[in-house]
Amino acid sequence: MSCAGCVATVEEALQKAPGVSVASVNFAEHTADVNGEADVEALIKAVEAAGYEAAELKGSDEEAQEKEAAELTYYRQLLKKSAVAAVVGVPLFVMGLFGAMPGMSGSGRLFWLVVAALSLFVLIYSGGRFFSGAWKSFKNHNANMDTLIALGTGTAWAYSMLITLIPDLVPEQARHVYFEAAVIIIALINFGSALEMRARGKTSEAIKRLIGLQPKTARVMRDGQELDVPIEQVGLDDTLRLRPGEKIAVDGVIIDGHTRVDESMLTGEPMPVEKQIGDEVVGGTINKSGSVLFRATRIGKDTALAQIIEMVRQAQNSKPAIGRLVDKIAAVFVPTVLIIAVLTFMVWFNFGPEPKAAYVLVTTMTVLIIACPCALGLATPISIMVGVGKAAEFGVLIRNGEALQRAGQLTTVVLDKTGTVTEGLPAVTELISVAGDQSELLRLAASLEVGSEHPLAEAIVSAAKQRGLELKSVQNFSAMAGHGVSGELDGQQVLLGNRKLMSDEQIDISEHTELAQSLATQAQTPMYLAVAGRYAGIVAVADPVKQDSKTAIERLHLAGLKVVMLTGDNVATAQAVAKQVGVDEVMAEVLPEDKANKVAELQRHGEVVAMVGDGINDAPALARADVGFAIGTGTDVAIESADITLMRGSLHGVADAIAISKATLSNIKQNLFGAFIYNSLGIPVAAGVLFPFTGLLLNPVIAGAAMAMSSVTVVSNANRLRMFKPRGAQS
Repeated sequence: MSCAGCVATVEEALQKAPGVSVASVNFAEHTADVNGEADVEALIKAVEAAGYEAAELKGSDEEAQEKEAAELTYYRQLLKKSAVAAVVGVPLFVMGLFGAMPGMSGSGRLFWLVVAALSLFVLIYSGGRFFSGAWKSFKNHNANMDTLIALGTGTAWAYSMLITLIPDLVPEQARHVYFEAAVIIIALINFGSALEMRARGKTSEAIKRLIGLQPKTARVMRDGQELDVPIEQVGLDDTLRLRPGEKIAVDGVIIDGHTRVDESMLTGEPMPVEKQIGDEVVGGTINKSGSVLFRATRIGKDTALAQIIEMVRQAQNSKPAIGRLVDKIAAVFVPTVLIIAVLTFMVWFNFGPEPKAAYVLVTTMTVLIIACPCALGLATPISIMVGVGKAAEFGVLIRNGEALQRAGQLTTVVLDKTGTVTEGLPAVTELISVAGDQSELLRLAASLEVGSEHPLAEAIVSAAKQRGLELKSVQNFSAMAGHGVSGELDGQQVLLGNRKLMSDEQIDISEHTELAQSLATQAQTPMYLAVAGRYAGIVAVADPVKQDSKTAIERLHLAGLKVVMLTGDNVATAQAVAKQVGVDEVMAEVLPEDKANKVAELQRHGEVVAMVGDGINDAPALARADVGFAIGTGTDVAIESADITLMRGSLHGVADAIAISKATLSNIKQNLFGAFIYNSLGIPVAAGVLFPFTGLLLNPVIAGAAMAMSSVTVVSNANRLRMFKPRGAQS
């Protein structure tokens, strides 16, 4: 693809292919992301039928290296072609400046015939891609940047050739030749493309770094021996040896030994994490100290790192609303420029001063050359690529460009409590038994909770196991979302849950009402136990607040955001946690199915809402929110429902993502402003609107230089994002 105008053409061709539901083309990366049930060969044929070339991108390390090598070769070719054109064009340009050009008669004509031949060689060798691209576009009833450049330089050469061969066709004052202009324009555009390509390469560094994290070999235990094998030969359930300082080859579970692992590439956290038997390790992370054995649980494209790379790549390829708007503008831009060029020709031909032919040629050629929409097409995708890559460095995985744009427009952040604001690792803090037997109270509660997946249930079961209590088997177990659990133990109905459950079952808990309220004000969750319809006591569980929740919420406040905490926990406990961390509003005792309704309620009041959660019960709310943030330490369902995944369990990731989003949006707007201003000012000046007032026309060579550098400027501005660090970031 040569310019932003090509994007719409390729997208339209892909959309028409059988089985395609959505096709998104990234001009900056020259890639297309296609969703549907389409055959790859059919997609390639559709692109080829539109006048372009395509191949399937499989995302392998070898393929990435091949692509990089091909781009380097092409970059060198562009520099070489630019140099050849400059060698021919610059001397001619200098001679013209000093008035050293010979006339059109006698030996002077021979000189110009040699120049014509040399410039034709340059147009074929250095500018051939523009002419072949223009011809392909013409055959497919399209117009793109190649069309503009081919028309501009081709017309200049043809007119100059006509003057050289038959100078008497035009008045003497119009006998100017533009061989040097055509050649230098080709040189400048090739040089600009080379600079742009080099700068664009830097925007993909996030992906390159992630791919570079994948080790090439692994040490596998086979037949009692340790063998170094290529990473592709590691199989599921293979046992691997991991030595100090080595990169972990694939995802797995430690089966022998203990160590400390640097997971900063995954989470952004600099401190190594302790790992022992039963703990998971992730491919690409670095073993810092011990020597361990681990069993491979995920290999190839199923590893966490491979999925992260794919998620980042897809996000970089996606388009926010602002990008789709720009693509629509770019799609009609080149045809519009061609119309403007025709109008320019007609105005100068009918109303211009003598020599009309010279003025007509210069103005029309300059309009065609300066109007390339490359900068316009690069403005959005190049910033998205850098922004998504920058977010990945901070352990923030953005699923698509729409989420990146929306995150910069948020007004309210809704936080789930358990596992988001708090550690999500609650522990039993109080046992208050009516009968005075704490162990029996705990045994009954734990026996009932064995079948539950709630974090509070895990705390109760864990406490019982630590005391060595023998748990009973439960019949007719039932979990009542937002209320508690019930079941039969030794033929008796046992209930464990909140005050609402006790009230619904008409169980009197007045004996410990004040005590329960006191516990709740200390951020402890009182759970009431009833046996055979009689109140038996309280099991209190506390979930400690994460150390950095308060500072992260302060960062959200500084960003001008309202912070709401949403929880199924009781009001007193929720208020106690809220007081510790400084949230603005608390919504407590909210049933899982009502969480999404609470988000919708905020949206109806005009808020742009982010939801941050980590549990299965958060999934509907995450999907309902304008932007869903999933804590990466949470469940797969929550992560799949979210737009943005935080690979570490810290709310600082939310603040980082919002800061990066705002910086990226600002960068996009700067790029678009620059591109629009360039074209909206450049085209009228090129057409000669200043000539009646100043007597000046824009030189086609300067127009070529300006066009080439506009894209370089946009890409360079986007690369400034690579240096961005969110204020208050913890990594």
